[in-house]
Amino acid sequence: MHAIVAECLEKNFDVKAVDCVSFKVKKGSIFALLGPNGAGKTTLTGILTTLIKPDSGYAEVAGFSIGEKMEVRKRIGVVFQEPALDTKLTAKENLEFHAMLYGMKRKEREERIPSALKLVGLEKWENVLVEKFSGGMKRKLEIARAFVHEPEVLFLDEPTLGLDVQTRRNIWDYITSLRDRGVTIFMTTHYIDEAENLCDTVAIMDRGRIVKIGKVDELKKELGEGTVYIELEKADVSKLKSLEGVIDVILSGNVVQINCTNVELLLPKLFKLLDGIKSVKVKNPDLEDVFLKLTGRRFE
Repeated sequence: MHAIVAECLEKNFDVKAVDCVSFKVKKGSIFALLGPNGAGKTTLTGILTTLIKPDSGYAEVAGFSIGEKMEVRKRIGVVFQEPALDTKLTAKENLEFHAMLYGMKRKEREERIPSALKLVGLEKWENVLVEKFSGGMKRKLEIARAFVHEPEVLFLDEPTLGLDVQTRRNIWDYITSLRDRGVTIFMTTHYIDEAENLCDTVAIMDRGRIVKIGKVDELKKELGEGTVYIELEKADVSKLKSLEGVIDVILSGNVVQINCTNVELLLPKLFKLLDGIKSVKVKNPDLEDVFLKLTGRRFE
């Protein structure tokens, strides 16, 4: 079963922000749109949350067409990229107001609000004004607010943007715990490590299009078992592609990226073949390497 289905969604502003995007998100999974700023991630999220009307295409969320706005909105929670809390209210009051907007009865609110605050570790701060919260605490509260009415699908637009490493990892834990409760998570990110460590499925998005979708390990496997970066005084890749074990060669300026099946066997051949080597770096392939292979440019 799928919690989200999109079929050739399109949206034009001055440029084509979303260009015939199609995908499906399995229920109870974490799905990430990974891409640089300007890739179209926020616009696509706006379409799926019924805030932006597409120019063409079809989508459904939680079993309802996005044209049925009220039915979709009843079943989703949204954490926007920009903060949207009332800082003159306490943490509990922010959740109370949100819960009442969703028509939750008093008894329901009394049960769910403490549970939501505890989930994100803010139960001791429930009566503190939000203006006194740190950036990380505000982000946690926004996630609690989006979850308090127990949505089927939770949309997170850059959920850890600008946060320190420890706070980001804490929020990853909260997101994973929601997935474990059966909530479907749809998130956007431009953090490579976030997509690799958190998500079941990743869609790489660039210039309005989804260029590849798959599980993280599957995407990285296409690049082989290792990647070698060599900076040359003068880049000449003509001899490299024919070497045994070389899967792909990508040139970016004077830096050559070589994806291969066995780094240890390949390195001696490279040192013998190439002149003017300035530096060498070896690493396991990651999603940034996948992005470079698919788009021909580095992740920004």
